[in-house]
Amino acid sequence: MVLCRAPLSLFIAPPADNSRRSSMRGRMVCLSDGSFEESQSPKKSQLVVSITGATGFIGRRLVQKLIADDHIVRILTRSRRNARVVFPDQRFPEIVIAEEEEWSKCIEGSNAVVNLAGMPISTRWSSEVKKEIKQSRIKVTSKVVDLINKLNSSARPSVLISATAIGYYGTSETQVFDETSPSGNDYLAEVCREWETIALEVDKDVRLLLLRIGVVLGRDGGALAKMIPLFKTFAGGPLGSGKQWFSWIHLDDLVNLIYEALRNPSYKGIVNGTAPYPVRLSEMCDQLGQVMGRPSWLPVPDFVLKAVLGEGATIVLEGQKVLPVKAKELGFTYKYPFIKDALRDIISSGST
Repeated sequence: MVLCRAPLSLFIAPPADNSRRSSMRGRMVCLSDGSFEESQSPKKSQLVVSITGATGFIGRRLVQKLIADDHIVRILTRSRRNARVVFPDQRFPEIVIAEEEEWSKCIEGSNAVVNLAGMPISTRWSSEVKKEIKQSRIKVTSKVVDLINKLNSSARPSVLISATAIGYYGTSETQVFDETSPSGNDYLAEVCREWETIALEVDKDVRLLLLRIGVVLGRDGGALAKMIPLFKTFAGGPLGSGKQWFSWIHLDDLVNLIYEALRNPSYKGIVNGTAPYPVRLSEMCDQLGQVMGRPSWLPVPDFVLKAVLGEGATIVLEGQKVLPVKAKELGFTYKYPFIKDALRDIISSGST
């Protein structure tokens, strides 16, 4: 289970010749050295969106949706070469990919910035790993906020959507959390508090949405991608007691929530990125087994997870029941509000 699906930037080099290649369907020209210049203003209905974490599990799908709807995407990455592996120039010639020294130019004139960056946490935690988990989120968020604040108001994005996580609330088998609930007192809650504190430093003229993301379900990333192979080999089952709450969301619903927040000024403050009906982990595993035609009979004991993940096992062995009260108040419509429908779609269609 992942605090936030962090980007793992992957990529190929830009063309070696000195010619200019068209990018963003003629609205921006990207030069062979990676720099770029505006050639035409976007259409009134188009958004210009700069994204960190674009090569990650959530970011990839968000980029695809924005491009499909003819919006302009600027990817903020540490490595253009790695990003081009995920978004090859032949398939995505309209995307501008910018390394850190170019981020300011990308953010300038963007309508919005979506900040999804951060190191994955589904690994064994050492003191160094824990430090990197926190710093990977804080450093990128701080850089993005600083670049936005340095811009003149006329060139500044109107909205910043900054990912955080339901780890903010801590864990409980009995409590119910919503956007008004206080923060927990464990390590992940600490990470989320510091992460959000940095985002809150953005200029008050910029609409800020802090999106506390739950466990994102998709075939090619996140927790489910690690569980599907186990069920295929008849080795699937609940992790730990199975009584812990599992606050989840289908990848498509999360991307649609971000997409709606980009365009709707009512989306601001804290919004939980979870489905309206969380389940116990044992129920989730039972439903996954039914959808796949496999039994959910082989629970993974606590001591095995602790041996593999150390302190990081707490994100699996403990959970929280988180409700998306704000999203429902805003009228957001979930395509997959129920776990069985979400799993059926993912397994049957092979959706990512």
